[in-house]
Amino acid sequence: MLGLLHTSPVHAPVFDGLRDEAHPGVELRHHVAEELLARARREGPDAVAPDVRDALEKVVGDGVGAVLCTCSTIGGIAESAGADLGVPVVRVDRPMAAAAVASGPRVVVLAAVASTLEPTSALVEEEARRAGREVSVRAELVDGVWERFEAGDSEGYLEGVAQAVRAVRDADVVVLAQASMAGAEALVPEVRVPVLSSPRAGLAATVALVSG
Repeated sequence: MLGLLHTSPVHAPVFDGLRDEAHPGVELRHHVAEELLARARREGPDAVAPDVRDALEKVVGDGVGAVLCTCSTIGGIAESAGADLGVPVVRVDRPMAAAAVASGPRVVVLAAVASTLEPTSALVEEEARRAGREVSVRAELVDGVWERFEAGDSEGYLEGVAQAVRAVRDADVVVLAQASMAGAEALVPEVRVPVLSSPRAGLAATVALVSG
């Protein structure tokens, strides 16, 4: 059984679908704490560290074998806070960052909220150091799309992200920093460089921890 910590309820059915597709039989327990992202955007991710730990303790209290944090803004905080909780805590974007580093030296990170830019960029650079590779990370905010997400306009949100992907130049790989952006991958088949998102790889890595 896996616990998932989300900052939006829209992620639960996405991860249920990925589980049904690739990991049948794995039980997922979803916990949503929308206020964590709202505060992290206002005050910075470090400001919510105690609350992230409290949320993780509630997830672990369900008896799960591992926890997947699906929010890139607080993922690093969750990963650090999970070090002494007794079960692995995985940030959803770490496997994606490792794949990005393996794809080439010029990495473009796209995010729909500014609070995600620094944590994701830092993660890619961390994975590059771990792999012994030199990378150049360019982080760009996709202006105006998060308002569509918050309004429930998922189609408009993803098309806005797709437009930003199509506009990227001089990149070996494009990283979609937030789990909510994953659906844009299917909208850009003409883009010739890898376009990476986090949900599928993040879930697979967490399942591997409890099934290996």
